[in-house]
Amino acid sequence: MAAASASRFSPLLRWMGITLVVLLLFQMLAVLTIWDWNEEPFRQLVVERLITQSPMALMGLLLMYLSSRLENGTESRTPLLWTVCIISGLLAVLLTASLPVSFGGDQIMQQQSDQQLAAKRGQLEMARQQSKDPALLQQLIKQAEATGQIPPGATEDQKLQSARSFVDRQLDQLESQVKQAEQTSRIALGQRRFANSGGAVVLIIAFTILCLGCVL
Repeated sequence: MAAASASRFSPLLRWMGITLVVLLLFQMLAVLTIWDWNEEPFRQLVVERLITQSPMALMGLLLMYLSSRLENGTESRTPLLWTVCIISGLLAVLLTASLPVSFGGDQIMQQQSDQQLAAKRGQLEMARQQSKDPALLQQLIKQAEATGQIPPGATEDQKLQSARSFVDRQLDQLESQVKQAEQTSRIALGQRRFANSGGAVVLIIAFTILCLGCVL
């Protein structure tokens, strides 16, 4: 009775699984229609799309696998199981081939991030050096006097203190921007490495296990 009840759900599981696999195919075709493998951004887009959409295909193949097992038991190797085996193996191979591209993208992103951070640190260091220039302080004092930010009766010490406080606030703001950029860079790099490269490795293992499970 239980076996008969389970078998009724088998066609539903099979078609749900096929739908998810077909959706992966459509997602990849949407990218591959603008084929330009010589361009690094295109390669990264293809790999990212493959990695992010493969879990959907994995769920679809699992549903197809369960459908076949419910209908035919654990011993027989049906055409549906062979289909799951072939697609799983193909996706495992494609994901394995995508790893060098994914790792290369990680390195490119790291280099770009390092260059941007170096530029921001250079701007901060330049600002610190310029803040020590007495001529800059005098220029700031004149600007503050012209705009009324310094009262007419202020002493020279008060004027210098006001200018120095303004410079310190600007330096603190620049330093805060550099720290924020560093934190954002670490988060973005970590997310890419774990979500893309790390995720690809996990998916390769999962598709390989599923492929072997169909034939063993």
